[in-house]
Amino acid sequence: MSQISRRELLKGSGALIVTFGLAPAESFAQAVATLVGNPSKEVDGWLAIAADGSVTAYTGKCELGQGLYTAQTQLVAEELCVPIERVKLIQCQTSVTPDQGVTSGAQSHPQNFNHMNLALAAATGREALLQMAARHLGAPVEQLTVRDGVVSHQARKVAYGELIGGRKFNLPLSGTAKRRHPRDWTVLGTPVKRLDMPAMATGHLEYAHNVRVPGMAHGRVVRPPTVGATLVAVDEASVRDIPGFLRVVVKNNFVGVVCEKQWQAVQAASRLKATWKPGPGLPAQATFHDYMRTRPSRDTLLVDSKDIEAKLASAATVVRATYLHPYHMHASIGASCAVADVKKDGATIWSPTQGVYPQRDSCAMLLGMPRESVKVNFARGSGCYGINGADTVSYDAALLSQAVGRPVRVQLTRKDEMAWENFGLAFVIDQRVGLDRDGNILAWDYEAWSPVRGGRPGYNQPGNQVTGFLAGFEPAAFAPRSPAPAPSGVLANGQNVVPSYVTGCIGTACSGTGTVKSERMLSRSVESPFWTGPLRSPARLQNTFAHECLMDEVAAAAKADPVEYRLRHLRDPRLMAVVRAAAKAANWEPRTRTQNPEPRTQDAVRSGRGIACVLYEGDNGYCSMVAEVDVNIATGVVTVKRLVMALDVGPISNPDGVRNQAEGGALHGMSRALFEEVTWDAEKVTSVDWRTYRTLPVGSNIPQLETVLINTMDAEANGAGETSITVTAAAIGNAIFDACGARLRQVPFTPERVKAALK
Repeated sequence: MSQISRRELLKGSGALIVTFGLAPAESFAQAVATLVGNPSKEVDGWLAIAADGSVTAYTGKCELGQGLYTAQTQLVAEELCVPIERVKLIQCQTSVTPDQGVTSGAQSHPQNFNHMNLALAAATGREALLQMAARHLGAPVEQLTVRDGVVSHQARKVAYGELIGGRKFNLPLSGTAKRRHPRDWTVLGTPVKRLDMPAMATGHLEYAHNVRVPGMAHGRVVRPPTVGATLVAVDEASVRDIPGFLRVVVKNNFVGVVCEKQWQAVQAASRLKATWKPGPGLPAQATFHDYMRTRPSRDTLLVDSKDIEAKLASAATVVRATYLHPYHMHASIGASCAVADVKKDGATIWSPTQGVYPQRDSCAMLLGMPRESVKVNFARGSGCYGINGADTVSYDAALLSQAVGRPVRVQLTRKDEMAWENFGLAFVIDQRVGLDRDGNILAWDYEAWSPVRGGRPGYNQPGNQVTGFLAGFEPAAFAPRSPAPAPSGVLANGQNVVPSYVTGCIGTACSGTGTVKSERMLSRSVESPFWTGPLRSPARLQNTFAHECLMDEVAAAAKADPVEYRLRHLRDPRLMAVVRAAAKAANWEPRTRTQNPEPRTQDAVRSGRGIACVLYEGDNGYCSMVAEVDVNIATGVVTVKRLVMALDVGPISNPDGVRNQAEGGALHGMSRALFEEVTWDAEKVTSVDWRTYRTLPVGSNIPQLETVLINTMDAEANGAGETSITVTAAAIGNAIFDACGARLRQVPFTPERVKAALK
């Protein structure tokens, strides 16, 4: 039987792909278009070489704190064979840079590395320069060498600047341009320090918050007091006496104020008298996971071997478990900020958006202007890891600027950001696994519910975020749908719904990486009462938490070592390699635990270790993590002592950058696993500041972090930023069980939940 790996499947090479998206009405093709964009097919859209040999490169993927600026500069320097200090990178300005969609999913470096983008432009340019040099030097191309932007043949030399300085290539990207192999790298593959760090550390980097434009006023938004409330009336007289007051702006349910100075705008926003009609009310948080099961749903049946019930009925043992995950916030440390200058004939926006072209087009819709008259310049903002308030604050600034005819700067308040951002997805996941008499897995059944509303605004849906919606645009439509029979081809949805341990077989084609042939995977999207959207490892984190914790539970039921048991049911060699590498680095000592173990010690603080792994669907890499924890039996407090990770993300462009992404992701995952949870009452979100939305505390004990990097040179590059976070909650949860026998199936692992599980 022909076997197709899930990694190969996700390349989309003629295989059938079925998806349930964060925005259910958005097709898979539309989602890919938003991520990829419509980049230039010409070398000149990516590169320019000056007479002095300096290189200016243009990219539509922006630095959001992940080290991408440095990696992209290394990429250009490597492919052109020039020193890195000779490359200047211009990022994300609609007037000059290519349209590469959005910077998201840790896919920006893979897209520029693997596909017909930045790397191919540089490779095409290098080959063209060698052809020019061959004519100039009167020598065959194969006899030429190039180093530091100088082409040589014996004793004769010619520099790039002499060959093309100041002129255009006038060449299309060549799909046959030969890339430099990782074994020959001199710039890529080395631990180049962050090129943007000196400017950041010395205060010279201009963040969106620091942008100043002549004649600039300041705005603040006034959001509805409750979810779903609609505007009845606004009393402008209530703020007209504030010094510097300019205007109250109303557009449908969007309300904002503009003043000369920021503090005046703060006062006006707090004093403005507005009358609102209450919304319909919110479902109770305490029973929200049960509530999701009762809602009309949009269903996708990804895999169905059609024998799941029979296999489970014949199993010697069936392990059942339900896993619960809350809404999470992006919770950027700094509230989002943007500046807009909207005139009758055009608009310029300084935005921390992840996609300047989608921001341009959707903002043009919001303003009622041709998209060609709108220009968006990327300005670094607060770290996002998904769609925080960056796009919506840009809409805020644009609407207020258009209303007053002046540049306007808007900075969201902490509450504005936290109460109205697009939250990461909540989940409820039911799973059943059947075992034979030898403890091997016979069947795996999955059914999940997750709430969605809105998402990325893309190029044409400003209503996917709160400002666009309040201004009169609808979010992506939600239409309940019963699942059709699983199609007769290979399928996946890019969200790790299908566990790594099953075959993913439909007919004779398989997309999975495991050995289990009897399988059913049913995903149900329901309409969310809150805005939702991508948050680092969207859906993959929640699904992997459930899969990897259940795998640990099944290993316990089979009285098997968790590492050995995983390897027994895997067949992907790269995934198996990271499991082995993490276990080796952590000095894993095989031992078994039963479902209800007796404590190994009577100590008040008990120690344990757990493992989890993932092949990240969506072109991130392979990752495995071993977590070591202490659990205080009296208080329920979990202390993470050590996290050991093994990553395979293909050829490593910058080992320091990959290591930083792995360690940062692990700490972010630790915060989400132990502390984070959106809360609400009957009318509104109540986690609106750092007291009510807990994250990893400043000054807390940071665990020992160790990263093993597997450099797979002959593979395509994968993203690194969303790998380690995907397995962190499961690894910690499994370590808690190993320490004290408490099985945590709900995130976050609060002391109260630990103590309840111990009982």
